[in-house]
Amino acid sequence: MFYLGCHLSASGGYLAMGETAVSIDANTFQYFTRNPRGGAARALDLDDIAAYNAYAAENAFGTIVAHAPYTMNLCSNKPRVREFAREMMRDDLERLQHVDNVVYNFHPGSHVGQGVDAGIEMIIDAINAVLTEEIKTPILLETMAGKGSEIGRSFEELARIIDGVILKDKIGVCMDSCHMHDAGYDVVNDLDGVLGEFDRLVGLDRVKAFHLNDSMNPFGSGKDRHAKIGEGTLGLDAIVRIVNHPKLRDLPFNLETPNELDGYANEIVLLREKRAIA
Repeated sequence: MFYLGCHLSASGGYLAMGETAVSIDANTFQYFTRNPRGGAARALDLDDIAAYNAYAAENAFGTIVAHAPYTMNLCSNKPRVREFAREMMRDDLERLQHVDNVVYNFHPGSHVGQGVDAGIEMIIDAINAVLTEEIKTPILLETMAGKGSEIGRSFEELARIIDGVILKDKIGVCMDSCHMHDAGYDVVNDLDGVLGEFDRLVGLDRVKAFHLNDSMNPFGSGKDRHAKIGEGTLGLDAIVRIVNHPKLRDLPFNLETPNELDGYANEIVLLREKRAIA
């Protein structure tokens, strides 16, 4: 099954997102758990979630992706920001206990001048403080482009975080095509080599979701600006190779391209046409 979707607004609730996904021929989707630039979360509506769970099962949805807000920085140089990040993660994961077949994706954080080593330790401490055996939703570190003091720009950094997490069965990775390209991983000309390096350092079994984005920036720029599929420096052929790669093709793929809903619908049509039959 080709699980393909896009980022959707959560303003109407879970069932509305599911119905919107189906309307554009998507069978997965991504959404923000709360205001991406703030911290406020909408009121929890258990009836809406139950209706969505049934709808998703009826429509054979793949795993969906709950994306943490950008303001959640587990390794900030400000203690209150770090504590607020833990509170957000803890609250998000408690809410997601009610949602079926979902993963929780987040940016590892920015060390803001404290150094990578200190930042990684703070991220590990935060994850270990939040994760419990009762949490059912896997958490995913996102591969980052390396903008500013972002942690997660290299596979080595992701591996170090995972190595320090106690409940390793609850942590994975979400790959991002734009981010990896901008970080200097040549997914255009050497996808097999990139995946081989990731497998050696982290393990491909850790990859649970994939963000499909073209890039506005040159290879290795460390910038992180998404482009529409086929309109950036990765190009359509590279994206098609990703969705057809035997080690990636069964993942849930979500578009985060600069589009409105009709643009996402067009990209979904395009990529479904380019999907090879196994």
